[in-house]
Amino acid sequence: MFTTLATYVHSIDPVALRFGPDDSAFPGIRWYGLSYLLGFIVAYPIIRRVLKRGVSTIRPEHALDLVLAAAFGAMIGGRLGYCIFYEPALLTRFSDSFPFWGVLMMNRGGMASHGGMLGIPIAMWIYARHWGHRWSHTVDVVAFAAPPGLFFGRIANFINGELYGRQASPDSPLAVKFPQEMTRWLHEEPERAERKLRPLLDRFAPEDVSLYEGVQVLIHRIQAGHQEVIEAVGPILTPRYPSQLFAALTEGLVVMLVLLVLWYRPRKPLTLTGTFAISYAVMRIFNELFREPDVGIAQFEAIGITLSRGQLLSVLLLLLGVSMVWWAKRQHVPPMGGWGRHGEVEDEAATGGSTTATESAPGTPAARERRPGASSRRRDRSRKRGKK
Repeated sequence: MFTTLATYVHSIDPVALRFGPDDSAFPGIRWYGLSYLLGFIVAYPIIRRVLKRGVSTIRPEHALDLVLAAAFGAMIGGRLGYCIFYEPALLTRFSDSFPFWGVLMMNRGGMASHGGMLGIPIAMWIYARHWGHRWSHTVDVVAFAAPPGLFFGRIANFINGELYGRQASPDSPLAVKFPQEMTRWLHEEPERAERKLRPLLDRFAPEDVSLYEGVQVLIHRIQAGHQEVIEAVGPILTPRYPSQLFAALTEGLVVMLVLLVLWYRPRKPLTLTGTFAISYAVMRIFNELFREPDVGIAQFEAIGITLSRGQLLSVLLLLLGVSMVWWAKRQHVPPMGGWGRHGEVEDEAATGGSTTATESAPGTPAARERRPGASSRRRDRSRKRGKK
């Protein structure tokens, strides 16, 4: 008989390799951390291919440097973005135990994709300024390799049981029951939580534990595969959409497909980044229709439209992406990048059919020779030498 996901209580352990209990300083290696690592690992061959096959001023052997710079930008921007956009209290939260500051307590989760998308361009600006490359091209290269990381990150969100979806029909073949929703009851419906959870805590949790601590005990036992706890808790949970998987398919795979089609041939710098921002924003706005809003995060309402925090940030990202594409089209610069077999692709419209995009990068001798007035200055110098 066919079994739907609606009968499945999410019971995946978020720790891939466990070294100690959850309340220890380092319980183990989490799937979420591995998703970041895997995203950066996959980004390396993608970036190297672009630098090797496409039109670029960055040498292929410098691909790892670019990945590391992007990794720092994504990690710092993602964490600060979460603290600023979703939990500002972390900025002023301090403790006596390591790592002392709430912003640095990344072992407790909390990363924002929109923050990472701000951190990476800043990191690329530092990288481009240091090595003398065009910033708009470096950010294009990194944006092209970003969707696989988004895909793995959303899969990790599902494994963690976080960012789950809105309520679905019990008959839906895609519905999943997430035990993590019990912590939501403590904030939104404390009386319901007490009424429904206390009998379960009396059976499966130690005596004299608080309601919050008891919920954590239930979740940990479910993740450990205790079938008796799963069968007892399952009936009180709400069937929900696995919005994390929807996001993995749309924000990861669909966006990657769009970029693959667009960048098969070189484009003017910043066109790719703008298209990435537009496509990601559209997919994120769509996915938020299935995702349960975050607890304690106010929604934005205007002219009869209600937007979640993620949708509001995505609208701003969409406008930014459109402005990037518009600005890129107005620039009189040759196309760069591309992942196909193009090598030294010439931009006849911009260079008269004799100069490659690589040669026209800022700072190169060929670019200096093509500056306005360069030819007339050479002729003046020749006349002076002739008079002498």
